[in-house]
Amino acid sequence: MTVQIILASASPRRQELLDQIKVTYWVHPVDLDETPLPDETPVDYVQRLAAEKSAACIAQLGDSLPVLAADTAVVLGDLIMGKPKDRDDAIAMLRQLSGKMHRVYSAISLRGREHGQAISITEVTFRLLTESEIAAYWQSGEPLDKAGSYAIQGRGGVFVESLSGSFSGVVGLPLFETAELLSRQGIRLFK
Repeated sequence: MTVQIILASASPRRQELLDQIKVTYWVHPVDLDETPLPDETPVDYVQRLAAEKSAACIAQLGDSLPVLAADTAVVLGDLIMGKPKDRDDAIAMLRQLSGKMHRVYSAISLRGREHGQAISITEVTFRLLTESEIAAYWQSGEPLDKAGSYAIQGRGGVFVESLSGSFSGVVGLPLFETAELLSRQGIRLFK
């Protein structure tokens, strides 16, 4: 099996999405400070982090293979919701998302022969959540390492009343945009 790219992420969800389109990869996560800069827009925030992750990976490993990095943020109004710090943080996020529309921004950065970037913005509307649902969902363990404290591909999918945009973008790697960047680098899918 020939490895086509390096994935600068430890996310099992991103790995599953690459597996789905039969792109082969090595995993080499990079650890960065993900604090938004003052007055940084959500678009700028996710694009900056994705680009910084791919650049950091190249700096560590060299450029023998293209490097794919991504960043996803859940945004309610102007509030960027990262991964919850603890139970109270997760419950507060889910309460804020309850009954409202929010946006999920997923940026990707691919560095190889050239540097390409793309972004997916998806609108997600939650139904009203009950306090007991929120508590039970926290107890499931699923919200722990998820932006916005939910996983659309898991149990959190029951909260989603509607979605306009990219399901895979909400999961963490927008496949349409990823496939376009990969093909521009000469990387074949479904290999």
